[in-house]
Order: sequence, then structure tokens, then C-alpha cells
Amino acid sequence: MLRGSPERELAAWWEAEAVAATKAQAAKEQVRVDPGAAGEPERKAGEEQPKEPAPAPPCAAEEGDARIPPRPPPTLPVSLAKPEPVSGLCPHGKSRIKGRSCKRSSGQPDEYCSLRPVTVDSSKARTSLDALKISIRQLKWKEFPFGRRLPCDIYWHGVSFHDNDIFSGQVNKFPGMTEMVRKITLSRAVRIMQNLFPEEYNFYPRSWILPDEFQLFVAQVRMVKDGDPSWKPTFIVKPDSGCQGDGIYLIKDPSDIRLSGTLQSRPAVVQEYICKPLLIDKLKFDIRLYVLLKSLEPLEIYIAKDGLSRFCTEPYQEPSPKNLHHIFMHLTNYSLNIHSGNFIHSDSTSTGSKRTFSSILYRLSSKGVDIKKVWSDIISLVIKTVIALTPELKVFYQSDIPAGRPGPTCFQILGFDILLMKNLKPILLEVNANPSMRIEHEQELSPGVFENVPSLVDEEVKVAVIRDTLRLMDPLKKKRESQSQLLGKSLASKENAPHSDLASASQGNANPDAHLPSICLKQVFPKYAKQFNYLRLVDRMANLFIRFLGIKGTMKLGPTGFRTFIRNCKLSSSSLSMAAADILYIDITRRWNSMTVDQRDSGMCLQAFVEAFFYLAQRKFKMLPLHEQVASLIDLCEYHLSLLDEKRLVCGRSGTSSASRLQPSGTPQEAPPPAPTAEGRPQPCTDGAHKVSHSRHTVS
Repeated sequence: MLRGSPERELAAWWEAEAVAATKAQAAKEQVRVDPGAAGEPERKAGEEQPKEPAPAPPCAAEEGDARIPPRPPPTLPVSLAKPEPVSGLCPHGKSRIKGRSCKRSSGQPDEYCSLRPVTVDSSKARTSLDALKISIRQLKWKEFPFGRRLPCDIYWHGVSFHDNDIFSGQVNKFPGMTEMVRKITLSRAVRIMQNLFPEEYNFYPRSWILPDEFQLFVAQVRMVKDGDPSWKPTFIVKPDSGCQGDGIYLIKDPSDIRLSGTLQSRPAVVQEYICKPLLIDKLKFDIRLYVLLKSLEPLEIYIAKDGLSRFCTEPYQEPSPKNLHHIFMHLTNYSLNIHSGNFIHSDSTSTGSKRTFSSILYRLSSKGVDIKKVWSDIISLVIKTVIALTPELKVFYQSDIPAGRPGPTCFQILGFDILLMKNLKPILLEVNANPSMRIEHEQELSPGVFENVPSLVDEEVKVAVIRDTLRLMDPLKKKRESQSQLLGKSLASKENAPHSDLASASQGNANPDAHLPSICLKQVFPKYAKQFNYLRLVDRMANLFIRFLGIKGTMKLGPTGFRTFIRNCKLSSSSLSMAAADILYIDITRRWNSMTVDQRDSGMCLQAFVEAFFYLAQRKFKMLPLHEQVASLIDLCEYHLSLLDEKRLVCGRSGTSSASRLQPSGTPQEAPPPAPTAEGRPQPCTDGAHKVSHSRHTVS
């Protein structure tokens, strides 16, 4: 159970959004309304209006695009029209100086001039290009569909961080994210958290990695069956690198796994199959929710208020040997079910084989389901999953963008696939690093002849997610806010000239996103950090791991780095010699390297370091739960490292002070006082420059 009763706190925040969504859905049941014009929840009193780029001059819409017609410029009354400039005066009424032009008319920056539009490189956007184009037009930003010789503010990649070489700006992919959300890597990351916090991470099905854990899988299934002969489980096998339902199949017994050569070349994950899902219209469905990872350090997570519900196309029955191969009954993948003859394309958000999640919530709410509780559990699942992924993402990030070297900042939209059980408990199926952002679907006109048809359901959800992600990442937002403040002060000081150029500028810049709906992405972290920070133990271990990597850009810890970690954290003792630490490093590293396909770098990976850390914690702090053992060892390591850092800082300052005293000119300077540690205690230097005392640290 979460600390501080977070269910109530999370639910209270989402209550207004759920009510607004259900009201909007009720209105849509009466009459179809343009989602950009109606159905938006009202802003709360005192809620700050997000500030967006000033509108650029209206440009012609693309051919055949009638979704966003250009707005005509406003027509001023004759009495308010700008007078013709008088000879000898600039257009702003100031006297001209020979040889100089007006500052504003020459295009030079001025606190009242509109900022330049945000630039977006969409040359690598691929399948998300259509939704991205619509979003950029709605924001009145500038798109570069073929790239640009000069740097852009934002780069939108379709697949990977490495789609293009970028040294500045912002890119919509994190390095390593694609690797982190693969089936095997995700299962290992969640398993570590399940070992530490089994109750908090029971939303992910029990998993085994094939072929490495095949014998373990067989043994554990046999043991449970021997203890409970009535247990008749079903398992689902998912290829590690598979997508869109490719290669997925169901089994009733470990002997049914297809071992003939495929597992060695294509590893997989086998999981317990959820046999009792929530059904709507007798059909199984899952939920695709869009999550924005805005920042890794500090961690910032946003969740979209609406998502998609993808339905199977065959009425559901619990798995049996007769229906195990009915993929349209058991697998919710859109890319599979679209080939079913029962698939229904619909322009309505509440009917068809793909619907909005808000329509599902409205339907559940009408049956008396506690929607606040459902949202609370989903938000908790998302935050916990991201906390499990971030430690290794930090290792990838420092490898591709080492500290002190030029590089972009990163953000990413993730697709969370979630299944609701019959008891409304959410289960995490998988996380997608590259969720589909297509806003059209293929329709077969005749055998073998297909046409792309717009999907209003996809467009309503996905365009809002991309557009509001860009609004949150707007690099000119702070400058625009400062400009608005300056305009407000200037207008206040010139009340006797209400129709001046300043008034016109204020009208154009005070609220540039007034034509846009409210942002559909809501922050959940760090907003609710207090409820979840205690789970971030592996994140703190990753910080220790990165500290001792040594060489910038590497991702594996060498034997020297591991010995330095043991020595600096004071972990060697009579029960753990340095020789024993070397043996521990060799044994764990060798086993983990045998399980990884990538052998480019030798050394200890983060997950191997976590295993070694668990071993050391269990030896040093016995008779405690594992998470308390690990937390105690982390506290001890961080304490000794803070003392070491303080000692180096004081020694460095005293050395600088001594050098200053030896200079021939100037008066002797006093050495600066030692810097305090995080505990507020200074640390003495070994050369005796400062003699201070400190209290003994007690490890909690």
C-alpha cells in the first residue's frame, strides 16, 4: 500500500478531469461536436494560462487542408487606424537621425517586438509526420520538413535518438529508451523492483526470460502444480524484439514452447496470461495511454487525460486448448485485429474497434464504477514503471551525452499498454518507445487495393498529445513571459495612450495560445513525489555506479572502478577482504556477460552492479527486509562519499589560499572556511590547515 494514502490524493487531483471527460462524452452522445471547439474541461479558478509563442503571420494552408483555415487580420475602425508617418518622423512617431534608421523598423530586437517562431526539424518524423504538421500549424511555429543547415529548437525523430547527429536544442527521444522497453530489459528492471517492493509492483505479470530461464520456468510451474493440482494456468510467449503482435502465442504447459532454434536467435519472455479481463460488449480490450517523460534529472512525468481503447474482434472466452490459437479473441493488437472481417472502423469515439478511453470511463461511470480509483491505480502504475526504467536510462544518457560535452536535451512520448482486470485492477502489458502516431488507417477498396482514410478517433487523441508536448517543451516560453511582463509595465505607465503601438503589441502577445484548448497533459511527478520517492533506491544505486565508471562515455564498470567503490565507501572489512570483492566482481560480471548479446564492452553492467550491491547489503545489515538493507547501505555509501568530497574541497581551497599567500604583491589572504557537508559538518583536511570536529554519523 502506498504511503500517505496516495490513492485519495491522486484521485482528488484527477476527479475534475474525469468529471469533465464524462460530461464531454455525454454531450458527444447527443451531437457530434468539433473537439477543438467544445468538450474541453473548464479551467480551475486561479489556474495559470500557459503562455505560448506569439502568432506568426498567417500562411497559406496546405492544399486540401481545411482543418485550420487562416484567420484574416483584424480590421481597425477608422478612428483607431494608424496615421500616416509625418515627414522627418519614423513610423513610430520618433524623429529620424541622419544616417540611422528606426530600431523597430530595422528589425532589431526590442522588448515590444514579437519573438521569432519556434523552429522544428521534422525531416525524421516518419509515421508521426501528419499529426506533427497539424500540431505545428496550430501552434503557429515554423517547420523544416527537409532539415535545416542552421540549428533548430526542436528535432522530432520517428524511431531513435540516433536518427540524426544533434549537438544542441531538444530531441524527442532519449538514448537507450528503445533498448530499455524491450520485453526482456523491462522484465528485468521490474523484477528488481519486485524483489525490493513486492506489493507495490504486483501490477506486472510474473515473467521468465527464455532461453536463459527455461529450466527455472519448468521447475517453478511443476512445483506449483504439485502443490495445487487444480491450478491450470495459461502462459503467453512474447519475442523480445517483437512488435505489433508479431510472434506472440499462448501455451498451457512449458512443453508447448517452440524451442526449435528460434529462442537462441530470438529470445523471448513468457508470462502468466490474464484470464479474467474486463469485458465490454463481450470483447476483450486494452488501453493505450500516452506518457510524456519531460526530464530525467530532475524526473518529470506527465500523463495524457485521454487515450485509446483497442478491442478484439471475436467474443472472449477463457483460454482452452480449442481456442488458444484464436488471436482475434485473445490479442488486442490493432495491427492484428484490423485484418479481421469483424473489425469496425468508426468516426464515433464510443463505438467501433478503436475508441477513446474517456468513452470507456463514461460507460463505466454510468454503471457505478469508481472512476477516481481506476485513475489513481493507473497513475500509480505509470509512476512506478518509470521509476523502474530511469536508473539504466541515466547510464545510457551519460554515455551518449557526457557531462561537459555539447548535446541536446531530451524528452519522449511513451505508449503504455494497460489491461483492466475484471476487478478493475490495471495490469501493465508493455511499454512502447515509439507508439504509433498515425492519424489515418488503411481501407481496402478492392482486393489488393488500399486507401488511407483519416481516423477521427486517432486524430482527436494523438494531435492533442503531440501539440501539448510541444507546448510544454517550448524553449521560448520564458522569454515570452518576460516580454509580456515588460509590455504590462509599459502599458501601465502609459495609460494616457490606450491606442498606441504598445496596446496593439499587448493584444497580440498577452495570450498567444488563446485559440488553443487547455493542455491535455497533466503532471504526476514531481507533483506526487512524496508518495513515491521511497521507491527510488535503484536510482540512487545508479548514481553510485555512474560515479565510479571513470571514463566518460562507458556503460560498464571495470575491476578498478569496483575496487575503488569498495574502498571509498569503506565496505572492506575482516569479513569482506579486497580479494573477496575481486572474486565477487568476477563471478557476477562473467554470468551477466554470458546473458547479453552485446559484447562490445567488457565489465560490470548496472544490473550486475545492483546484484552485487544486494549481496553486500545482505551481508552488512542482517535481519532486515531487503529494501531496508539496501537503503541502509546506500545511506552509508553516500555518507562516506560526502566526507570524501568535502575533504577534497577543503584541501583544494587551502591549497589555493596557500598559493595566494606566496604571491609577492598584495596582502596575505585568509584561507576560506571549510565547506559544510550535507549534514552541516565541516571535514578536517589531512594537512592540518583546518582543525574542526564533527559528530559521529548514525546510519538509519
